[in-house]
Amino acid sequence: MAEIAIRATGLRKWFGEGEARVVAVSDVTFDAYFGEMLYVVGPSGSGKTTMLSMISGILRPDAGSVEIEGVDIWALPGDQLAHFRLHKIGFVFQDYHLFPRLTTVENVAIPLILQRHDWDESIAESLKDLEIVGLAARATLPPVKLSGGEQQRVAIARAIVTRPDILVLDEPTASLDGDSGRSIVNFVRTDLLTDHRCIIIITHDARIFEFADRIVHMEDGKLTSVQLVGTEGSEVSGET
Repeated sequence: MAEIAIRATGLRKWFGEGEARVVAVSDVTFDAYFGEMLYVVGPSGSGKTTMLSMISGILRPDAGSVEIEGVDIWALPGDQLAHFRLHKIGFVFQDYHLFPRLTTVENVAIPLILQRHDWDESIAESLKDLEIVGLAARATLPPVKLSGGEQQRVAIARAIVTRPDILVLDEPTASLDGDSGRSIVNFVRTDLLTDHRCIIIITHDARIFEFADRIVHMEDGKLTSVQLVGTEGSEVSGET
């Protein structure tokens, strides 16, 4: 049995109060393992991004807990949680969130600068990761000079520059055509997934389901089933 990377237990999140309260995530429980690529899928408004934000240390749950490598992250004081997230979790946002006035390599270096690494060392390390994603030749260009697929690769390079154990990608193919999207996800699986890393992808793109190890299905804020990809009769309801 692979080592548990993330254990989410009884996660709940709601917005608003009283009659206006809307439950976004309701009692979600599951484990994610090192060495696997786990997808979270469901229709718009199903709670996928809210749930991933909670397990990534971005959005505090109203109930439940999240353990990463055995650490209850929401029991940590704010500064310790920020430190933990900066060192352990890489997050690739759907809209990339690249800084337009920085060069490609400077965008990648941001997490290292936040970790207070030397500037020159940070740039040197970031160039290595741009080479990994095939963009070393574009290092001095601003994001506006890059294609959508290239910007996605820059965001991935920025997410992995600190060598996180957990890598989360929110709708990585949403702004890409079919071939570019498959190429990105194939790269993530082939080049970034290791026995010591867990990769979680939020998506509704059925064209990339084949790259997953397991697929967690969500609807109306609830986990409805977990599917082992490529295993006949593998879909089961409830907790994994």
